[in-house]
Amino acid sequence: MSAVTRGPGAVSGAPAPSRVLRWSILGVIGTLFAVPIIAMVEFTLRRGLEGGYDFSRWMLVLTGSLGPEYRVLGQAIGNSLVLAAATVALMIVLLVPTMILVHLKLPRWRRVLEFVCLLPISIPAIVLVVGLAPVYGVIARAAGSGVWSLAFAYGVLVLPFAYRAVQSNLDAIDAPTLTEAARSLGASWPVVIARVLLPNLRTGLLAGAFISVAVVLGEFTIASLLNRQNLQTALVIVQKDDPFIAVIVALLSLLFAFLLLLVIGWIGRAGVNRPRRTS
Repeated sequence: MSAVTRGPGAVSGAPAPSRVLRWSILGVIGTLFAVPIIAMVEFTLRRGLEGGYDFSRWMLVLTGSLGPEYRVLGQAIGNSLVLAAATVALMIVLLVPTMILVHLKLPRWRRVLEFVCLLPISIPAIVLVVGLAPVYGVIARAAGSGVWSLAFAYGVLVLPFAYRAVQSNLDAIDAPTLTEAARSLGASWPVVIARVLLPNLRTGLLAGAFISVAVVLGEFTIASLLNRQNLQTALVIVQKDDPFIAVIVALLSLLFAFLLLLVIGWIGRAGVNRPRRTS
């Protein structure tokens, strides 16, 4: 009997999809995303009852020439950026060291950590708010009710995405060998984490950070129900006065998130294609 040679990525008994099928799937998915975005762009270019199209509203937004009634929008964008930075900081300070500790010292607890980190993705945001509301009452009495406090809730919300990004990178490197080598040379645990492991986890950390930023910029339910102001809640306020401006800002936020995903892909390819030094 003749043996069939399969590539390393082939699955037994499953033929590889043809190029036409792959492009057809990409075309259908691309159409589903492109149609509403094109409709939003067309809506923002309308002149209204006069008919025709122009870029006057886009120029107002891009040049910062909006009136004082849109000041809430600028403040909300600043709040969302602060929340994104605080959420990423919480992810790096709390999640990453915990994952490294479990990966190196407590491998039996990996499934438990994975379950806890992936659990928020299966719980609706409105259910999370019901549980978080009493906690935020305590936080408000102890440290104030500033918009920065939303970072704690957003830290829970982005756990599944950050965990998957970092864990895939952690599995790809030989963390035990790197740690043992550094420890045998006299490095302390903080030095091992900061100067040995984190540089090798750069791709996963950046991917988790960028996805976390995209999630924070698009979150509405938790901020609305906890009476905090971010970009999405401000867009609802602006939409009541000028829906065109609200749609333009929403498109710009989508473009920003898309650019973040491109950066993730570029960093990932750069990490894979970077030539290794040989001694």
